Amino acid sequence: MGYIRNEPLLLLFGDVLVFYVALWLTLVLREFSFPTREVWVQHAAPFTLLFFVSIIVYFIAGLYDQHTSLFRSKLPSLIAYSQTVTVILAALFFFLVPYFGITPKTILVIFLGVSSALVVLWRLVLTRYVGVRHQTGALVLGEGKEIEQLTQELRINERYGLDVRHQFAPHNVDVSEKFQEQILNFITQEKITVIIVDTRDPHIVSITPILYNLLFLSQKLTILDASQLYEDIFRRIPISMLEETWFIAHVTRQPLFVYNLYHRTFDIVVSLFLGMFTLVLLPFVALAIKLDDGGPIFSFQRRVGKDNQPLDLVKFRTMTIANDKGDWAKGSNTVTRVGAILRTTRIDELPQLWNVLQGGYSLIGPRPEFSEAVHKYANEIPYYNARHLVTPGLSGWAQLNHHEHPHHGVDIEQTRNKLSYDLYYLKNRSFWLDFETGLKTIKTLLSAVGK
Repeated sequence: MGYIRNEPLLLLFGDVLVFYVALWLTLVLREFSFPTREVWVQHAAPFTLLFFVSIIVYFIAGLYDQHTSLFRSKLPSLIAYSQTVTVILAALFFFLVPYFGITPKTILVIFLGVSSALVVLWRLVLTRYVGVRHQTGALVLGEGKEIEQLTQELRINERYGLDVRHQFAPHNVDVSEKFQEQILNFITQEKITVIIVDTRDPHIVSITPILYNLLFLSQKLTILDASQLYEDIFRRIPISMLEETWFIAHVTRQPLFVYNLYHRTFDIVVSLFLGMFTLVLLPFVALAIKLDDGGPIFSFQRRVGKDNQPLDLVKFRTMTIANDKGDWAKGSNTVTRVGAILRTTRIDELPQLWNVLQGGYSLIGPRPEFSEAVHKYANEIPYYNARHLVTPGLSGWAQLNHHEHPHHGVDIEQTRNKLSYDLYYLKNRSFWLDFETGLKTIKTLLSAVGK
C-alpha cells in the first residue's frame, strides 16, 4: 500500500510547512504587519537550523513511525516530549550561541508558542485527513492471531483506506463455483475491491485458482499478501505466516560488500569514540564498585553469538556474584546498589565496546541471549535460531520496539513476539534501518527503558 510507505514523507513535509508558517505568523504577531523580504531572510536562516534539529528530535521520538492505533494512543505524550526537548535546544541555540543572537528574544518565545500550537493541530487533527484515501471495501482470507490483529487494525484505523467487511477462514471455504459467485456478488454489491490473502495458509492452495480467475472477472480487484501488509503496518514479521521458503527468498548469507563495509566502519569509529569516554569513567566506576562491596570490577558472560557460536561479553559488574550467567545465576545473586545505578544509566554496557572492536559483537543487531534461554527457545519457537545468522548487537530493532521481553527468565510468548522484530531486521537490514535504530537508541538511553 503506497500510503503506508509514503506516510513518513507526508508527515515530514507537513512538519516543515508548519515550522515556516509558525515563523511567518511569529513575525506578523511581533510587528503587527507582514514581514519584509529582508526581515524574513534574516530570521529564516538561523531558524532553519532549529527546524532541522527539531526534525531529528521528532525522528528520535518516533513521530515518523507508522500511525497504528497503538501509536496514536501514545501520540500526545510523544508530541509533548518532542516539544519539550525542542524548547530546551532552542534556548541553548539562541541564548548561548552568538550566531543565533536574534533580538528581541521575544521572537523566540512567540515562535515556540505558535509552533507548539500548530504542531498539535497538525499532528493530532489535520493528519487524519492528509493522504487518507477513500475507504474501499476489503475481504480477508485467513485466520490466526496475527490475521486477527491485522484485521482489527484495518477496521479501527481509517488511515489505511480499507474497510474490512468480511473475513473467511480458508479451511471453511467451500471450493466451488458458488464461492466464486459469492465473491463476485460482494465485489458488485458491497464494492469490495481488495482481497487480503494469507498465502502461506495450506488451505489457500485450493482457493488460488478461484482468486486467479477473479483477477480477470473484475478489473477493479486487487489481491494483497497478508504477510507483507502486516509487515508494512507493524514493521515486524508475522511468525505464524512463515515457512522455510520465506528464508530462502528474503535472507541471504552472501556478502553485502558495501553494507558490511559501512556497518563495520561504523562499529569501529563509534566504539573508539565511546571508548575514550569509557576510559575516563573507568577509575570512578571501579572505585564505586570496590567501595560498594569490594568485589571484582568486571563480569564476563557467556552468550550465543553469530552462527550459534559462544560469545563472551564483558560488563561492569552489577550483581553480588560475578559469573558467566549474569541474571541467570541461581541463589542469592542480586543487583548491588552501585549496580542498580550502572544499569539505569547503561554505563554497565560500556565495556562491551571492546567486544565490538574485536568483531564478534556489533553496535546494532539482535541482542544475544544466554545459552540456557537459547536452548529452550530454539526447541519451542519456530525459526528462533535464524536470529543467529547475523552478528548480535548492543542495541537492536527488537530491543527498541518490544519492551515486554523477559530479562530474568524464560517467556515463550513474549520472546516469540520479540523474534518477529528480529526477523524484520534480518530481512530489511540496511544503512537506513541501522541509522534509524541508532538514532532511536538515543531516546532509549535517555528515557531509561528497553533494558
